[in-house]
Amino acid sequence: MSQTSLSWFGIFRLGLVQTSLGSIVVLTTSTLNRVMVVEYMLPAMLPGALVALHYAIQMTRPRFGYGSDVGGRRTPWIIGGMLTLAIGGVVAATGTAIIENNLSMGIAVSVLAFVLIGMGVGASGTSLLVLLAKQVDSKRRAAAASLVWFMMIAGFAITAGIAGHFLDPFSPQRLIAVSTTISLIAFSITLLAVYKLERSTNISDQSVTASEVQKPPFFVALREVWSEPQARHFTIFIFVSMLAYSAQDLILEPFAGIAFGMTPGESTQLSGIQHGGVLVGMILVAIAGLVAGKNRFSLLKNWTVAGCIASGLVLFVMAYSGIADLAWSIHITVLVLGITTGAFAVAAIGSMMALVGKGRKRREGVRMGLWGAAQAIAFCVGGFLGTIAIDVTRYFLESPNVAYAIVFTCEGLMFLVAAQIASRIRPTNPDISNETEFHPIGDSNIAELAKGR
Repeated sequence: MSQTSLSWFGIFRLGLVQTSLGSIVVLTTSTLNRVMVVEYMLPAMLPGALVALHYAIQMTRPRFGYGSDVGGRRTPWIIGGMLTLAIGGVVAATGTAIIENNLSMGIAVSVLAFVLIGMGVGASGTSLLVLLAKQVDSKRRAAAASLVWFMMIAGFAITAGIAGHFLDPFSPQRLIAVSTTISLIAFSITLLAVYKLERSTNISDQSVTASEVQKPPFFVALREVWSEPQARHFTIFIFVSMLAYSAQDLILEPFAGIAFGMTPGESTQLSGIQHGGVLVGMILVAIAGLVAGKNRFSLLKNWTVAGCIASGLVLFVMAYSGIADLAWSIHITVLVLGITTGAFAVAAIGSMMALVGKGRKRREGVRMGLWGAAQAIAFCVGGFLGTIAIDVTRYFLESPNVAYAIVFTCEGLMFLVAAQIASRIRPTNPDISNETEFHPIGDSNIAELAKGR
């Protein structure tokens, strides 16, 4: 093991940062979305546009990664990003509360909030993953990636459950109080988690050559990374798969409130159940990986394809449950959806962590930022189109349950298309821990997916 490798305790500390990040994000992308649609009876397009904005802002991830590459340290970017995110979380709750009495002012405040949230997630998340990838021994990397991601989803689940409890009976003042408390706790945990961590692992690489120390302009560095076939092909894969993953994210809680009459607290707890299922799915893949031997990429591919197919089938069931008014089934359906999407997601995360160091040195931040930007763009497009589809179908259809059923069915079909695209990925070496080359996904496939949406 290298001298600079993080211990398991160090990995756990980085996981606490991911937990903190997830705790703030889950309130801004789930709970505030539901409050606007159900309590304030606003078009689903409004929170959809706000969440899409925060993803669009994350297209700056490569620039944040480049900044940490040039400076040679990741901790300042993690702390600064988390502070920006925490402020954005409080401002977002405040903007939502203002909407009740002043729509224009509330929307303006919310726009500012989601810009801050996007910048905070981009700066902290990118540098955190690069720090993890560079400072973890290769034998521990897959397990470390799973552990840190588990902890982020745990942040989703725990925060959703606790916040759901304290949000009832709902009031705008209670919403601000809960959001402020969670943001303060999350930022405090981050400060403690990263304290002297980077210094103790000697993150600055003193052995780089003179040419590697040179600091080319950002767009030059970005073009260098994009010219790497492996990085470029993996970017396309992330975009296509996450486009399918994200489409149901913003409409689930409003669906629970409209179709089954759930309160804000109950639908927030439902989100907690979903993220708990995601944890279970990730754990199942991790356990399977322990007995996979060297054929890790085949396992990764199989779980990716199976997870996409299963997620599509579960969305078909959810569509039917709304039409048939099967309120008793919603908790089970959401749990299974979490399990299937969790299994799919951990496979993509493992690949990302293994490949970030493959390519030009001192470009890890740009490479991770590029992949993060691809994911953010996919979430931006997928989430926003999902909310637009709901507004359009509800305009033409008398029954909101039928409208949701149509949209869930379309999203299920998208997952099946994503599974077909994932099946085309072929490594030259079945051991993902070694050099791996992904065959390109053609532009025609992206066009087919766009038509499917």
